[in-house]
Amino acid sequence: MQSYRKELWFEVPSRRGFVNITPQVEQCLRDSGIEEGLCLVNAMHITASVFINDDESGLHHDYEQWLEALAPHEPVSQYRHNVGEDNADAHMKRQIMGREVVVAVSGGRLDFGTWEQIFYGEFDGRRKKRVLVKIIGE
Repeated sequence: MQSYRKELWFEVPSRRGFVNITPQVEQCLRDSGIEEGLCLVNAMHITASVFINDDESGLHHDYEQWLEALAPHEPVSQYRHNVGEDNADAHMKRQIMGREVVVAVSGGRLDFGTWEQIFYGEFDGRRKKRVLVKIIGE
């Protein structure tokens, strides 16, 4: 069995945002040479997420509104975590959206369903953060 590991780095200029990282993950798969196996993609920071869904701007807007209703950023005083920080809401948003995804690799390609894409979700941006891509297989 072969193994491939790469870190992708992202710096979202705003506090929150969604980035389609499918092309970068597909490049990792090509670089790995693995034809059959599994691809793990996970956020290496506790205020960021990796998830799979449709790349549609209306859906991204709906996510933003829904997440803000569930864990509003302000007032920051509503959270106990915000002692010297203002990102408690980002921790909660990450918990909801998830830490990682695993995608089957078949025939040297990510084995997606219709419309599926991989996204990096940022909930406390304006600084560099890592995403790990780990691919195992043959």
